[in-house]
Amino acid sequence: MHTIFVCSDSVGETANTVVQATIRQFNASQVQVKRFGSIRTEDEVRSLVEEASKVNGFIAYTLVLPELREMMRQEAIRLSVNAIDIMGPMMQAFIDTFKDSPKRKVGLLYQMDEQYYQRVEAVEFTVNSDDGKDPSAMKHANIVLLGPSRTSKTPLSIYLAHKGNKVANYPLVPEVKPPAIIYELNPKKLIGLTMSPDQLVRIRTERLKAVGLPFGAKYATGERVKEELAFAMKLYRELGCQIIDVSEKAIEETAGLILANRT
Repeated sequence: MHTIFVCSDSVGETANTVVQATIRQFNASQVQVKRFGSIRTEDEVRSLVEEASKVNGFIAYTLVLPELREMMRQEAIRLSVNAIDIMGPMMQAFIDTFKDSPKRKVGLLYQMDEQYYQRVEAVEFTVNSDDGKDPSAMKHANIVLLGPSRTSKTPLSIYLAHKGNKVANYPLVPEVKPPAIIYELNPKKLIGLTMSPDQLVRIRTERLKAVGLPFGAKYATGERVKEELAFAMKLYRELGCQIIDVSEKAIEETAGLILANRT
């Protein structure tokens, strides 16, 4: 078993995200990630490096305070441990390029400022607007996701909400006419989700197993899936909205495409 140590003087989410993205590029089923947050002292840094040395692991770290970064560098050299500074080079590039000085304050990303409360409000809005619960909320949303069942509308909505976006999503079913408000919205607000029929059949089949429904239910047949996807595509073309094929795409990738189109 290989071990990667993620450490930070905040919560360590930045370094952990980089590490997880790296792991996905390898056949790394035998890799464990040990995460340490709120690092405050040089003794804590020293202890972490010693532990990494004992198991022949490496360290990914985000340390804002220069004395902790320097201790990490020195201890890593002393014990021959690979230690990757995730934030330091980026901060130095900012200093060198823009001739500015960092605040060197821990946890700024997670402080409870106006943006924090905007994210909380966005999440609450999105939860209350999930799965077409309140179609009238669409006019107040920043983003409206449309798509057949199991095209990742809900998890994508929540991810976008954590980025501060008020999101509503609506499930498309051929037998149900979409609410009139959809046709009144700015097409730039609308996102049409689609997926390859084969993948959607697999996802729906697994869903049936999970809830204990019969394997042969119409919901997961190829014929039904193709009918729903064709209905959705026809509607997307009528609306003139952005269409994203989410087949084989991670939630983060799809969200990136949506947000890139809004800048």
